[in-house]
Amino acid sequence: QVQLVESGGGSVQTGGSLTLSCTSSGYTDSTYCFGWFRQAPGKEREGLARIYITGTWPYYADSVKGRFTISRDNAKNTVYLRMNDLRPEDTAMYYCAARSGFCAGFTATAYNYWGQGTQVTVSS
Repeated sequence: QVQLVESGGGSVQTGGSLTLSCTSSGYTDSTYCFGWFRQAPGKEREGLARIYITGTWPYYADSVKGRFTISRDNAKNTVYLRMNDLRPEDTAMYYCAARSGFCAGFTATAYNYWGQGTQVTVSS
């Protein structure tokens, strides 16, 4: 059973930056895909970025491309989401997720494991 724990959320002003962390454990399969999602009140969960457990093949949603960077530190079993140039519309609960096997889109139901979420609030 993969376990995910997010940290790093908080409150920033427009244009600020935050780095979210997702520490994972409990791997049993040969490969995993890690993703970052967010959900604002009244909105659907939105996929933002994903990366393989090897730290390769990062991929971004158009909404965050150029502002957010996903990376992985294998020594620390941690996936990061560096968020720059934050805007009020980035305000949401941010979730780390994982699925065994290959990365396949940003469909939330394709991810088997989820963290508890960390809140990001961007004020104007």
